Amino acid sequence: MRRTEKSKRATSFRERLVEFGLLGSGVLSIFTTVAILTVLAFETVGFFQEVTFAEFFGDTQWTPLFSDKHFGIWPLIGGTFLTSLIAVAVALPLGLLAAVYLSEFARESVRKAVKPALEVLAGVPTIVYGYFALVFITPLLQKFIPGLAGFNALSPGIVMGIMIIPMISSLSEDALHAVPATLKEGSYALGAGRLATIFRVTIPSAFSGIVASVILATSRAIGETMIVAIAAGQQPRLTLDPRVPIETMTAYIVQISLGDTPTGTIEYKTIFVVGASLFAITFVMNILSQRIARRFRGKI
Repeated sequence: MRRTEKSKRATSFRERLVEFGLLGSGVLSIFTTVAILTVLAFETVGFFQEVTFAEFFGDTQWTPLFSDKHFGIWPLIGGTFLTSLIAVAVALPLGLLAAVYLSEFARESVRKAVKPALEVLAGVPTIVYGYFALVFITPLLQKFIPGLAGFNALSPGIVMGIMIIPMISSLSEDALHAVPATLKEGSYALGAGRLATIFRVTIPSAFSGIVASVILATSRAIGETMIVAIAAGQQPRLTLDPRVPIETMTAYIVQISLGDTPTGTIEYKTIFVVGASLFAITFVMNILSQRIARRFRGKI
């Protein structure tokens, strides 16, 4: 009896310790998020005390480091979305096809070997991807695309797409693999073929997971820094032409964070307003992805 009571007390103590650790982790995460938002909000308010909303959202030039200063955020947003859209256009079909193959066609032994090999791409340092885009992809594309500049949006976009393929393929494959076998068997029983079952039953059933993978990959591309900082150039311009140099929001933050800009100046505060804009974009994307996934789940 005494041993039983002691073991119960020890178990209760361990459970409380684990519960306290989990609570502490949650509180630390919330505190970190609140601290980041507080810093961003404080510096952003300071920025808008010197720059009006009309200048920030109405101007199409971004030259805070020039003597003729302009603070229109749209060139940075345009460059960020241009490279991210190119990345998603590359990664989505390749990643989804790889996920379908691994989930529906590959043998278990092949799946166990190919999936970790594919995920190795996610472990490559982004600075390596950046120089790969600059010294290999760009010269290769210049042979086929006339007018492609040495720094451009196309090559870093393609390389970012290669980088996020494992994220889309791995998460989508997990979602496809989790579809109940009874749904597939029911489709076969009704006379549907393998491809019809995959595209009309399996993929729609795993749509919420696929959407989540695409949104996460897109957010990863939007937040990518080193690839665009190395290969895209640092010329903020509002354009849809992927052949010319552009600058993204993250690349601008790197440019200002090199240490040449004095703390407290309006140029220094632009780091935080760009960071706040980037946070707002990813926040809105996450909300939209959740609504899309919920709406599609309701139709299944």
